[in-house]
Amino acid sequence: MTFGAPGTACLDTQTGKVLWTRRDIECNHFRAAGSSPILYGNMLLLNFDGSDHQFVVALDKQTGRTVWQKQRFIDFQDLGPDGQPDQGGDTRKAFATCQIAAFGEQTILLSQGSRALYAYDAASGAELWRVEERSAYSGATRPVTGHGLVFFPSGFASGQVLAVRPGKQGEVLDAKAPRPPGMQLQVVWKTNRNAPKKPSLLLLGDLLYAIEDNGVATCWEAMTGVTVWSERLGGHYSASPLAADGRIYFFSEEGKTTVLAAGREFKKLAENQLGDGFMASPAVSSEALFLRSRTQLYRIEE
Repeated sequence: MTFGAPGTACLDTQTGKVLWTRRDIECNHFRAAGSSPILYGNMLLLNFDGSDHQFVVALDKQTGRTVWQKQRFIDFQDLGPDGQPDQGGDTRKAFATCQIAAFGEQTILLSQGSRALYAYDAASGAELWRVEERSAYSGATRPVTGHGLVFFPSGFASGQVLAVRPGKQGEVLDAKAPRPPGMQLQVVWKTNRNAPKKPSLLLLGDLLYAIEDNGVATCWEAMTGVTVWSERLGGHYSASPLAADGRIYFFSEEGKTTVLAAGREFKKLAENQLGDGFMASPAVSSEALFLRSRTQLYRIEE
């Protein structure tokens, strides 16, 4: 479990015994941490994107020791006349969760910070390539991959959804500028319509789904970015959508669950009201669905 800079700990799931803790990783989260850790091999991978500094760290999952730690490298272009960042560095923060993806024979750690998506060598932490997008900040979603592409919303303010083709080591692409000749790294398509800021995207086959924070659900063709359908579900959303058995589940901050049929036709199957609202994404274990509302934890299972 992790609370960001306040501490990360490993617990024995059978006994609850604390096996190791780390309280020495410094980062000013400013508005509290939001990134979740992920496991890869023998490592626990975490984003730390604060107002003071930004980095990714890999911890040995058995001991908690640092395997590697890599600083972010981007010019935020946010310094005022006094040499200090605007708003105390508030827009340098990010809340996204890492993702491991295989492209060919290469295993990549995809990690979104503020104003950029980074690709690292998962084993060493070496930066491979990055896409900079300075019109948005504080990325909060987990990238999804498929069809040789990486899909991600760019963050807050004037955010957009981007589909990126991975590049070669050392390539840096400005998403707003023309692609330099010979560069492999490429923005295949992008759209600023109905782009979510907190809920992550969902890729099913050749269709990409999203729920915008203010309740508009959208389906795009993953390879082209063409909108298949876009419909208002109502409510506000922070939790990411979930897919199972040909259905897509959306969980609102007001406690409403909307179930849609996955596919090119917008078809609402059900609506349910439960609890006092969902901020966190659901968890799944076997046939059980775990939902955390603002005050309760639910287990839903037939």
